[in-house]
Order: sequence, then C-alpha cells, then structure tokens
Amino acid sequence: MAAVDLNVQGLDELNRKLQQLANPRKAKSIARKAARQAMNVARDAARTNAKAIDDPKTREKIHKNIAVAGGKSRNPNEIIMRVGVKGGASFSNPNPPSLSGGDTRHWRWVEFGSSNNPAVPFMRPALSTKLDQITSKFVQVFDDEINKALGTL
Repeated sequence: MAAVDLNVQGLDELNRKLQQLANPRKAKSIARKAARQAMNVARDAARTNAKAIDDPKTREKIHKNIAVAGGKSRNPNEIIMRVGVKGGASFSNPNPPSLSGGDTRHWRWVEFGSSNNPAVPFMRPALSTKLDQITSKFVQVFDDEINKALGTL
C-alpha cells in the first residue's frame, strides 16, 4: 500500500475560526458534510471506472451499487467517510440484499483479482487519481460552511 503525503496550509487560520465557532457539534457536522461531498468525487470516479468494466450481458452492475457511507469511531473527534460497494463481499449469506445493481458481491475479485483472473482495479484508482480534487473539495466546502456558520453568530 502506498503512503499518501498531504501538505495542509492555513491550519492556524482554521484553528482561529474553529475557536470562534466554539460549538464542537457544529464543527463536527460541518466536517462530516465536507467529507461526504469530498468522497462523492471518489464515488463518481469509481462509478465511471466500474461502468467501463461492467458486463452489459448481465443484470449485475457494480457501478450502481457504489455509495458513500459514514462510519463510526470510538474517538468523538474523528470523522469517518468511506466509499464502497453496497452488499459487501461476503458469500456467507445465501440471500444477498436486493440492490439496484443486483448481486455484486463479486466486486472484490474484479478489484483484487484471484488465482484465475487478473486484477482490474476500479476503486483504488478512483481515489489515487482524484486525490487533489477530493482534498480541494473538502477544503472548499469546509471553509464555506465555517464562514457561513460564523456569519450567523
């Protein structure tokens, strides 16, 4: 797995604005909104990538099952937002969930390959090729929402 280096500038200004806001729940809500909108960029890229490899002869469409979901953390100051394929990848349940894209639990074999099939990644490149756009979107939405919240004080 490759490491990702981010250079974040303007943290002093951000810290000053967050101190003015003085409401940690509002700050977390703003961060969650910014994270969701930023990850929508990765979701859209993953859908585009998956559309290119979905088999038109079957009713299973991986691209229709790609979604953004928030996660839970034990750390109250942490926001988790992830992009994934609905329905998971487990075949232990014989009755897969009914999803608009059909039963796409095989997505992991497409993404990571198997002993019989080479990998055709569509999720990982969606993040790596759009990382600049994702971080820019997060910063833009976060800043806009903080300024909007400060304007109402």
